[in-house]
Amino acid sequence: MESSISYSAIEDVQLLSWENAPKYCLQLTVPGGTVLLQAANSYLKDQWFHSLQWKKKIYKYKKVLSNPSRWEVVLKEIKTLVDMALCSPLQDDSIHQAPLEIVSKLLSENISLTTQEQENIIVAIAPLLENNHPPPNLCEFFCKHCRERPRSKVVIEVFTPVVQRILKHNMDFGKCPRLRLFTQEYILALNELNAGMEVVKKFIQSMHGPTGNCPHPRVLPNLVAVCLAAIYSCYEEFINSRDNSPSLKEIRNGCQQQCDRKPNLPLRLLHTSPDLVSQEATSAESRLKSTIVTSNEIHVEVERTNTANQKLKASAGGDSEPNLIDCLLVSPTCSAMSIELSPQAERVLGCYVEILKMLSDYDDWRPALASLLQPIPFPKEALAHEKFTKELKYVIQRFAEDPRQEVHSCLLSVRSGKDGWFQLYSPGGVACDDDGELFASMVRVCNNVHILMGSCYKTKKFLLSLAENKLGPCMLLALRGNQTMVEILCLMLEYNIIENNDTQLQIISTLESTDVGRRMYEQLCDRQRELKELQRKGGPTRLTLPSKSTDADLARLLSSGSFGNLENLSLAFTNVTSACAELLIKLPSLKQLNLWSTQFGDAGLRVLSEHLTTLQVLNLCETPVTDAGLLALSSMKSLCSLNMNSTKLSADTYEDLKAKLPNLKEVDVRYTEAW
Repeated sequence: MESSISYSAIEDVQLLSWENAPKYCLQLTVPGGTVLLQAANSYLKDQWFHSLQWKKKIYKYKKVLSNPSRWEVVLKEIKTLVDMALCSPLQDDSIHQAPLEIVSKLLSENISLTTQEQENIIVAIAPLLENNHPPPNLCEFFCKHCRERPRSKVVIEVFTPVVQRILKHNMDFGKCPRLRLFTQEYILALNELNAGMEVVKKFIQSMHGPTGNCPHPRVLPNLVAVCLAAIYSCYEEFINSRDNSPSLKEIRNGCQQQCDRKPNLPLRLLHTSPDLVSQEATSAESRLKSTIVTSNEIHVEVERTNTANQKLKASAGGDSEPNLIDCLLVSPTCSAMSIELSPQAERVLGCYVEILKMLSDYDDWRPALASLLQPIPFPKEALAHEKFTKELKYVIQRFAEDPRQEVHSCLLSVRSGKDGWFQLYSPGGVACDDDGELFASMVRVCNNVHILMGSCYKTKKFLLSLAENKLGPCMLLALRGNQTMVEILCLMLEYNIIENNDTQLQIISTLESTDVGRRMYEQLCDRQRELKELQRKGGPTRLTLPSKSTDADLARLLSSGSFGNLENLSLAFTNVTSACAELLIKLPSLKQLNLWSTQFGDAGLRVLSEHLTTLQVLNLCETPVTDAGLLALSSMKSLCSLNMNSTKLSADTYEDLKAKLPNLKEVDVRYTEAW
């Protein structure tokens, strides 16, 4: 062929079937004659035949539907087009997508259609949507229909299976944001029905399924993405209007001169003029100032006090990027912030926060939901909105009450130096609206096992953080008889967290003011007396526990006398676990510890690394320790011999330990990844 033939020029396509005809040939009828195409085999011939027929018909329907005259005829043609796509033997995504694109263009170019005509077209293309996502333009049309006619039967009967398919199979809303927007508008349409949130709740239940575990792993991430986008949209105008507001670093540093910044916009969040900051910083009296800033839908009232501004001045010298929560608390001085949204934004916010609550009620979804929300993926305007944080409190409560570590650990910050939900809802936090009930709930004792602090409750680092930032709220809750806070104060005394003598006496007075505090303080005093007896000089320098001994056997042995001279302890081939770490850290002279073939794990290693910093020899051969616990050993600078034979040590962790343990001379990493 010297020149190509356009699909629109093909008048007819036939299979050559007469006797002695060339094998595997197609005859194309074009203006001015015919063309024969010969395929290599019968399968390829059939593919060509059906493909050419498909292309020929698609061009026909594009032409017919591009200039509609009578809509009853157009509707009939659309139904014929849909039937042709469903009956085609060709297996390709474009077979179903091409008709949807044609209808999408038709709807976008004919905005004067009546509601009934629109719904008839939607019903006609519904069979194609059972196994295909709607194209972007069609999504916009569906969104408009959900907003204008939320009570239409089409929303329930046609859109429901489409949205269900999107939530089950979509892999990335970033590549198709209009699918997310359509899902968002569909859920809002459900909320507009008479039953309101009950209908939404039933939809969420249908997405989860009747069993204890949802069989579709993409449903939860997609629902959370829709919720986050919807919540963000509630504050979008506010966020856009503060595009020129100071950065977090500038907020912490008190904000620079106006000449260094772009021209002012009508609305600026958390920002005062340099003159106002200067006047408040130098004033000898505490004064209350209010500034009202307004956008079309949002009114923000910021009350500034001199006390918080002093915190701003004290922290203005740092160069590091401040925490979001710090900015809301002290930069500039905000003692109260109220945000008023439009009625529509209020409805959207209420709907999607309620969905987050529903998601948190499913046990199988809670770990993933906690992980997705751990970075606090909300704008700072939302965190400053009292209604939002008050409603979201239910979700945080559910995380705190969950006994699984992978859930409640997500209340802590996602990485060091950043605040998490624990700080946000603790007394003094920007979202705390109670006297610390949720804070106490996050460290509540359940069956004598601390839910949230199961992994970090007894570490010095966490207790130091509480002593530095939350000692006042802890003492207040302990004064009111909260058992968890009483135990926290006792641990602070036991681990010598508090150095100031007056503060120690105040803690003791607080403990003795309640029955539960008095009882726990007496138990602490008894433990301290036993500890003094245990650490009193004397006793053996070497000790080997019999095989198959347990944690209880070790505790019984160590309570029998003084072990202040004990330097070498062998627990090899016993049944001790990480729980015995609380006993081992009380041995002041311990230099060598043998845990070969025990059940001592990562939790125990973290405790040892904080307390036994003078340990020189450690044998962890054939123990269930992993990188998570072995990395904690980097703080034990005195280690000169370390046996990690047959553990789950990785090569990266081994290199990290070698770099951080300067005295390490003997290492056994046989039968590990690092070998």
